Amino acid sequence: MTSRPEKHSLTLHGHRTSVSLEPEFWQAFREIAKTRGLPLNALAAEVDAARGVDRGLASAIRVYVLDHYRRPSEG
Repeated sequence: MTSRPEKHSLTLHGHRTSVSLEPEFWQAFREIAKTRGLPLNALAAEVDAARGVDRGLASAIRVYVLDHYRRPSEG
């Protein structure tokens, strides 16, 4: 069962923004950032830059996490 969303602040392109995600998504997003050797804000900026105007940042992060874990592992 998923927990209630938690709001955290991120800095994207020098501006602060708040994003609400379930703790499980925050944990997975942090793990992906660590694996990629990126600060969380840098990974969030990548997701932000790639999302369409019709998708909010929280939704874009959830889809990014889902896509990450759906990809076959390389190696």
